[in-house]
Amino acid sequence: MGNPGAAAGHPAAPDRPARRLRHGLLRRGARPGGGHPAPADAVSVEARRPGRPAGGSDTRARILTTAREMFARNGANGTTIRGIAAEANVDPALVHHYFGSKAQLFAAAVDIPVDPQRIITALSAAPTEQLGHTVATVVLTMWDSELGPRLKAILRDALAGGSPGMIGAFLRDVVTQAVVPRIDDPAGTGIIRAEFAVTQVLGVLMARHILELQPFAGLPLEQVIETIAPNLQRYFTGEITTR
Repeated sequence: MGNPGAAAGHPAAPDRPARRLRHGLLRRGARPGGGHPAPADAVSVEARRPGRPAGGSDTRARILTTAREMFARNGANGTTIRGIAAEANVDPALVHHYFGSKAQLFAAAVDIPVDPQRIITALSAAPTEQLGHTVATVVLTMWDSELGPRLKAILRDALAGGSPGMIGAFLRDVVTQAVVPRIDDPAGTGIIRAEFAVTQVLGVLMARHILELQPFAGLPLEQVIETIAPNLQRYFTGEITTR
């Protein structure tokens, strides 16, 4: 992941795949500092579809309340669209109508302004040997984009006792689908590897965006990504101590 130019005293240019990934994540929403609103299919967790049924706002609110209760009680993997629909006394098609997939409903329930399926797709497409760089690029780019203030508010609320369990369930659901099965070597270590990586990323987010430690908080995004990516990759595919 190094760049020969860096050794000659020139700043390392971002790898082209990483540049394309960051560009793709940002161009789907409003550009930082820009005056253009995000398109409807960008990072919004609610699918905007025409022709909603009458009384839709009440139905949507009931579905969302039910989903929050069930996700908190059963976790993401233990909750189904049909189960939510049954408890909310609506047709499952209405749940899909208002929220799209279960992952999108989960993101709406946690109030995270990111479509988790986009994250899962990006991580799933990355070669295993580049997972560390991809995770760093995807996560840190979002926090340095126009989504940053909202994500910061969510993390502050979770730290203050708002909904840490739901945030944890969101992270676990995304990581379990996209990463864990590919790094489960030796068998049974995948989730531990992923959680080590999560602690590294959360530490960076805390120092950079919550505590705003200087000069770390002011470092260029690319420098932070290139520095932590090897550590994340070691957690994913390097040696790990087992009992």
